[in-house]
Amino acid sequence: MALRDIKPTRSELIALKRRIALSERGYKILKMKRDGLILEFFKILEQAKDSRGELLAKYRRAVETMAFANTIEGAIGVKSAAFSVKEVPQIDLKSKNIMGVVVPEIESSKVKKSLVDRGYGVLGTTSAIDETALAFEELVEAIIESAEIETTMKRLLEEIESTKRRVNALEFKVIPELTEARDFIKMRLDEMEREELFRLKKIKARSV
Repeated sequence: MALRDIKPTRSELIALKRRIALSERGYKILKMKRDGLILEFFKILEQAKDSRGELLAKYRRAVETMAFANTIEGAIGVKSAAFSVKEVPQIDLKSKNIMGVVVPEIESSKVKKSLVDRGYGVLGTTSAIDETALAFEELVEAIIESAEIETTMKRLLEEIESTKRRVNALEFKVIPELTEARDFIKMRLDEMEREELFRLKKIKARSV
């Protein structure tokens, strides 16, 4: 199709300008959201570093106390104490919102127990069992906290990548293409006006 055959209208130009303005507003909002999510991600990242370090420390502590308890009580004695526990940890999974991203909020109960609640007889065991039980209770708490932080990081990162793709699409594809189309329509309308003016002048000249 020749350029002369394309005859856009003023209403098309106005509609295109509105689309550009809307896209530019959307771009600014998404860019602010992306930047905000990145800030939140780095805050969580600092928590994750501390959480991982604490988790590893508590894991090592649990392994050490278990080895010591096995030496003192024997494997059968340790297993017997473990099987005597009647109440298991309770996990309550909720959610919270971080800049439009739904992330988990994990609450736990009955993880740490008193000597009585652990179920094994305190008279028939040594303090090695108590220390091992406490070490593993603290390890479970650290695992729960780490799971919440790691899942939050994962979801924030996914949202950052999704928002980044949308920002890039608007910045490098949608807005430039709309702007190019607007400029073309404006140029073509100006040409059509000049052509119409020239035609009217010719008609007027013939009628004189």
